[in-house]
This record gives sequence, structure tokens and C-alpha cells, in this order.
Amino acid sequence: MLTKIFDEKQVQKLETYINKGETFVIVTHISPDGDAIGSSLGLYHYLTSLGNTVNVVVPNDFPSFLKWMPEAGNILMYDRHPDFAERVIREADVIFCLDFNESKRIGKLASFVEAADARKVMIDHHPNPSDFCRLIFSYPDISSTSELVFRLICALKAADAIHKEAAECIYTGMMTDTGAFTFHSNDPDLYIIVRELLRSGVDKDLIYRKVYQVYSESRLRLMGYTLHEKMKTYPNEKAALITLTLNELNRFGYVPGDTEGFVNLPLSIEWVQFVAFIRENTDGIKISLRSAGEFPCNRFASAYFQGGGHRNASGGEYSGTLDEAVRIFEEGLKRLNPCQYEKTGEN
Repeated sequence: MLTKIFDEKQVQKLETYINKGETFVIVTHISPDGDAIGSSLGLYHYLTSLGNTVNVVVPNDFPSFLKWMPEAGNILMYDRHPDFAERVIREADVIFCLDFNESKRIGKLASFVEAADARKVMIDHHPNPSDFCRLIFSYPDISSTSELVFRLICALKAADAIHKEAAECIYTGMMTDTGAFTFHSNDPDLYIIVRELLRSGVDKDLIYRKVYQVYSESRLRLMGYTLHEKMKTYPNEKAALITLTLNELNRFGYVPGDTEGFVNLPLSIEWVQFVAFIRENTDGIKISLRSAGEFPCNRFASAYFQGGGHRNASGGEYSGTLDEAVRIFEEGLKRLNPCQYEKTGEN
């Protein structure tokens, strides 16, 4: 039996929202990852099983290795269909905000979501949620938003509605946000949920292959180039840095998702505790941060790159040049040195 984590009054209020609503919109963050898409589609399948009209709206495209998920083809991308996306948001009875804790994480969609008359529900596991939603389910200690969606459906006494298609989406989100259950994954409840998803017909081995083992040749070549030419290590700080320019990405025919997981690669070096991946994009510099152990990379993201996230996985952005972002990173290492943190135990 799963440990109860939700306030019963909040669950009852959610049930009222669902029972009274007819049109629903599910929104998730810019550059959606496996948890964002998995949790959104998991909730989508549940709500549509009740006979509701449901739209999943994302700010922009998501990786091709996630597009096999059931109903992923029906996801509405705002940057391709802005008028339609704005209309469904405006006309929704309930808007679910999944896998983000503040409205700026959905980019240009933020103003439309905030202005909508719909009842708004946040389901998320990032710390420090803002209050733009009427009903907030925020649990930073939970491994993924997909896990929260599963738990909420169970709390609504609707576990039987999690059919195979919904289960595949939820499992994918849980798997990707724990690095295939290699971090933030020691809670025994996690494996109770996995057991139930397997009972629904999930083929976890096939999902693992679809997500982690089926990529383009150009992505593999980009990975090799990145490790050989673009990785810099900082032994005195137990840190590593990867950088890629827009020209370098285009040289390898970059498509969204091609650099997924690159930030984790230097953590394979036995002494590396902290990694930054700084990538040039058409709309600025994107920063991904990962750490091992107790070093709070979310604190680094907040201090230097207007970002945030989890202790061991976070990100941010920078409006200047890539070289400037690298300089800020290196200056930040002097102040938030993983080695010094390890010695002093500060937090």
C-alpha cells in the first residue's frame, strides 16, 4: 500500500474540479522532457476516459524518442499553432500545470494561462512553487511529476482507469526523471508503483530501448565530438564543463533531444561531482547542471543563471554570449566549489 501524502481536502477539491469540468487543458514547460510529456499524457488518458475534452499544450517541440507514447501525436505545440492553443486555454474549465513551479517556465504561454478564467491546478515536484494556481500539489521529495499523477489518480479512487496506454506514459516519466531509477529512486513506494504499472501491461524493457537506445547516427557522432573536443575538466573543483555552439549543433544536423543526457556523461569520471552543459540556442544560452552527492547544483543555478530545480539536477539560462556564460560558470566555481562544500558540509 502506498504511503498517503496528500491532504484529503485538496483531493476532494480536485475531484470537484474534475466532476464539474468538461473541457480541460494540460500545460507543461518549455522544451518538455520525459517527465513533462509522460505526466501530461498520463493525466490526459485519465481525463479522456471520463468522457472529457482534453488538450495537452506545450510551448515547443519535444524529443523524437518520446513521440512513440500513446496520443503524443495529438499534443498541441504553441509555437506551431498559437491561435488554436490560445483559444483552448481561454475556453478551458480547468487548466492543469504539470512539472513546473512558476509561470515563466512556460514562456509565451504564461500570460494566456494566467489570464484564463479556468480553475488552475499545479502538480509538480520542484521546490518553491509560486502561487499562480488555485490548487497546488507540490511535493519536492517525490521523484517525478509522473509519480504524483499516478498517486493522485489513486487518491481519486480511480486506479482502474490507468490502462496500458496511461501506464506507459506514467512509467516513461518516472523512468526518465530518475535516470532509469539510478538517482532519487530509493523510496520503496516507487517500486510499488512500478509493480502496478507492469500489471497494467507496461513492457519496461521495450520502453527503455525506445527512450535510451534508439537514436540517429548524427546524435552518436555529436556525442563523440562533444566528449572528445568540448569537455573541459576542473580537477581542483571536481567539476566538468561541456559547451556547444549553434554552429556545432547544426554541423551535426541537430534536432530537439539530440543532446539529451549529455550533461550526465562527465559524471562517469570517478572524481567529478558537478557538471555544467552550456549550449547556444536560437533564443539565448541554455544551461543544464548535474551533481552527485550533496552538492546543490540548484543553488548554483539560482545564484548565477536565474534558474533552479532539484539539488542534483537543475538548469538556467543566460542572455549574453556563450563565452560570457562560461566565464560566469568558472567564477562561480571559485565561490561554490564542490570540494570546499564537501569539506565544510555547508548547505
